[in-house]
Amino acid sequence: MPEAEHDVHAETKMTVHERDVEALAGPIAGWLETVLPAEDSVTISDLHAPQGAGMSSVTLLFDANGQSLAARMPPDDTSFPVFPSYDIVQQFEVMTLVAEHSDVPVPPIIGVETTGDVVGAPFGIMGAVIGRTPTDNPPYVFGGWLMDATPEERRELQDNTVAVLAGIHGIADAPRVFATLATDGEPLRAHVDALRAYYEWTRSTDGLRIPIIEEAFDWLEANWPADPGPGVLSWGDSRPGNIIYDQFTPVAVLDWEMAAIAPREVDLAWVVFLHCFFQDIANVFEMPGIPDFCRREDIVATYEQLSGHTVRDFDWYIAYAALRHAVVMSQVKRRMIHFGEEQQPDDPDGFVMHAALLKRLLEGTHSWV
Repeated sequence: MPEAEHDVHAETKMTVHERDVEALAGPIAGWLETVLPAEDSVTISDLHAPQGAGMSSVTLLFDANGQSLAARMPPDDTSFPVFPSYDIVQQFEVMTLVAEHSDVPVPPIIGVETTGDVVGAPFGIMGAVIGRTPTDNPPYVFGGWLMDATPEERRELQDNTVAVLAGIHGIADAPRVFATLATDGEPLRAHVDALRAYYEWTRSTDGLRIPIIEEAFDWLEANWPADPGPGVLSWGDSRPGNIIYDQFTPVAVLDWEMAAIAPREVDLAWVVFLHCFFQDIANVFEMPGIPDFCRREDIVATYEQLSGHTVRDFDWYIAYAALRHAVVMSQVKRRMIHFGEEQQPDDPDGFVMHAALLKRLLEGTHSWV
């Protein structure tokens, strides 16, 4: 049973960065004077990090001479980063190319500071897009506009989200267009090898091996797809929480830091798993959640209809999504322990919040009802 005093509707304290946000206003304003047209001087106001913003990169919202903008930059070196590197320049390049080669909505790019000389690290500025996004912290399955929507409205949002994936994956000759993401060899093998290297990096501070993660890597190898197929542009962190919606229509696709060249099923399974992860939390707290949302059979059927692609080996990709999330969350757990926001688990599998769910997926015992 969950602890009675736990407020599921409250935002969990989670340190993302230790940057002095106010100190960034002057340098960013000075740089914008070289970027914005016909501006003698730029005044920045209302500089702040949005509530519940991501777990890795730093996002800042502000007004510059009456124009609503957003900045994206890596965390500072003292913030116990989630990822080993943050290629902000590449993220903005990917968004620019997505806009050029598809109808997928991305924020308007204002400019990218590539040298790191202005604030100590490269950063990008984009236009702020008006709309709403399902929250991660607290999870949208505990309440909010998506939960309050009708089943028909949620299905509209779900189908529109799948259409975003079909649009991203439909960009022709992705390894050439997104050359900085391309790797040698078979795309799925490169993707999994990169995850394994990332897992080894997360262990660099404590040497800890997490049994459920290593069991999942072994399971992937033992059940490797016979024909993974060609790689497309993979958004990487593909989920409603990274989309801004106007009502139930996507108007901006965000957070491209996990973009890669990979099989289509990598993104598709991530959408399904991430909702499964949130719904599983709701189940633990004996709350209804949103069980009719992002069901695997619905997501797959819609995607196949929109893309003309037959989805293959989906159980494998769901397990892979759960493993990817496990590695990320194990590093998030380490960071929360580092900042005194969590206690060190006695069991190494306690570094993975969804260890029981991942175990069920590997065993084929998870109920999708």
